[in-house]
Amino acid sequence: MAEPPPDTTGHRARLRQRLLGNGGEALLDHELIEYLLALAIPRRDTKPLAKALLREFGGIGGLLTADPAALARVPGMGETSAAAIKIAHAAAIRLVQAQVAERPLLNNWQALLDYLRADMAHHPIERVRVLHLNTRNMLIRDELMSEGSIDEAAVHVREVIRRAIDLGSAAIILVHNHPSGDPTPSRADIELTRAIVDAGKRLNIAVHDHIIIGTSGHASLRSLGLI
Repeated sequence: MAEPPPDTTGHRARLRQRLLGNGGEALLDHELIEYLLALAIPRRDTKPLAKALLREFGGIGGLLTADPAALARVPGMGETSAAAIKIAHAAAIRLVQAQVAERPLLNNWQALLDYLRADMAHHPIERVRVLHLNTRNMLIRDELMSEGSIDEAAVHVREVIRRAIDLGSAAIILVHNHPSGDPTPSRADIELTRAIVDAGKRLNIAVHDHIIIGTSGHASLRSLGLI
């Protein structure tokens, strides 16, 4: 005699009740992903797929920031389910991004770090961004300057300064991630930062900081006394 199909309808209803009654904290990571995938794949038990995705990408942070092509390579994933993962990540980023944009960055430092960690900590390749600020230290532009390999992204001093001039930036904050997870600045990180600081001084463009993001935390070259 064949076994009855799993009670996915009742299980999802219980997940929904816990989510709506007690918030996201009431669900484990795999349950959050399971319920998200259930919205995209309503006629399937999505728990095994949710657990497989978390194993493949090393946790919820790596999963949400994963490239759509990498998501699609996981058995059981399709375009709709990959889009569900990416829209969840986009919504989370918009939330913390809005908190950053509302106040001067130097008075809103923790919100900035939360935003940068959410967007960059689990990225598999190195990316360099420049945050452009006006005279009130409000964010006027957040730009990706370079995208490289697993351990290097090329950045040129003249390109950073030229873009700051084009935007009329009063100050900038440099940001990049270390895909290794360790945010400790390298000698190259320090030398590049100092070169940009020196070039900016000649044009009255301040470099407030260079923040390095890793999965184990972040490093501020300003706080470390390196600039």
